[in-house]
Amino acid sequence: MSVISYGGGVQSTALVVLATQGKIDSSLAIFANVGDRSEHPKTLAYVEQFTPWAAERGVEIVTSRWVDRAGVVRDLYDDLMSETRRSIDIPVWMEGGAPGRRKCTSRYKIEVVGRELRKRGATDDNPATVMVGISTDEWWRANRRHAEPWEIPAYPLLDLGMSRHDCELLIARAGLPVPPKSACWFCPLQGPPGWARKRRDEPELFAAGIVLEDRINETRVRLGKDRVTLSPGVQRLADVTEAEPTLFNGGGCDEGYC
Repeated sequence: MSVISYGGGVQSTALVVLATQGKIDSSLAIFANVGDRSEHPKTLAYVEQFTPWAAERGVEIVTSRWVDRAGVVRDLYDDLMSETRRSIDIPVWMEGGAPGRRKCTSRYKIEVVGRELRKRGATDDNPATVMVGISTDEWWRANRRHAEPWEIPAYPLLDLGMSRHDCELLIARAGLPVPPKSACWFCPLQGPPGWARKRRDEPELFAAGIVLEDRINETRVRLGKDRVTLSPGVQRLADVTEAEPTLFNGGGCDEGYC
């Protein structure tokens, strides 16, 4: 079994387009949705429009969610907003400037894809090939993902020598709009530039980010822990301005995993 790890961004969309063209061998893509209140609204809109296009050309895009042991479908944003939550699954920035630990990729992405693969027959003895959309611009990331026993990571974009720009051209030549960068809208790895753009272009999301940061800190103060921020280099998210230095290119899940 060969599947595409689909994140709704440029590189993984290019993988699906390549599959529809018969240039890579896969008829299934898995989109691990971390939650309708967590994924960027533009990403969800793109996936919704792209899914039937791919299906008409022989590639099924399956959306999977994390379901806990009680059978409850989880949303990362709701979990972060919970007053009873003791841990933070996203890489918030600590008072000393260091990023905190993150569990979001493993819990809401990798485990979700793994469950879908095992449901479809992948085992330790018969692992699935999982195509990850890492392009030549980020070649060094190809060996950083820890492979689970039931999967074998593959990197077709590297094999084909394709950059992110090449992926954008491929998508456009297929008659499709180029997707926006895929990530949770509140991802702390987007850095000051990403938050500054939100403050300018998406004020509702920026305001929601301030509410989320405040809720996280309310819980941490109650537990006797230090305050954190969703953006590095500032005391609080509300301090981010257009003047912030562009030291971060921004995190993303374009290839399906952060």
